[in-house]
Amino acid sequence: MDLTSIELPGSIITDIRVLDEEVRVRFEPAYLIKTMTGSDERTRWRQNIELVFDDGELLEGGTIVLPATCSGGDVGENIYTYRDMVPIPLESRGRAHCDLRLEGSSLRIKVEAEGVRLEREGLPKYIEHLRN
Repeated sequence: MDLTSIELPGSIITDIRVLDEEVRVRFEPAYLIKTMTGSDERTRWRQNIELVFDDGELLEGGTIVLPATCSGGDVGENIYTYRDMVPIPLESRGRAHCDLRLEGSSLRIKVEAEGVRLEREGLPKYIEHLRN
């Protein structure tokens, strides 16, 4: 089984939009790490994505000057909290949240919601092999 996840540190946040009760955090690009089963090697890719929170509320982050580089943080859905990464695919109903840190700033992006999903734009573009 191949595993793919978004590496939050280094990914660029370009937009935060609140539309009705939907909060969208856009990454241009997000950096993806792909791991193949049975291999010690990993590969790094880039792709534009949106982290979409349904029935959500932006608690902090409305005054942040964008674009900004994410330095890490948490994304949670139900009982799971993912630190500094987001699994792909991600689509979940139930309690969801995020608390993202930004490089060079004490400001954070905080969202609480009743669902979360990832929307990917186009195809991922290969960057490099990562050797252990």
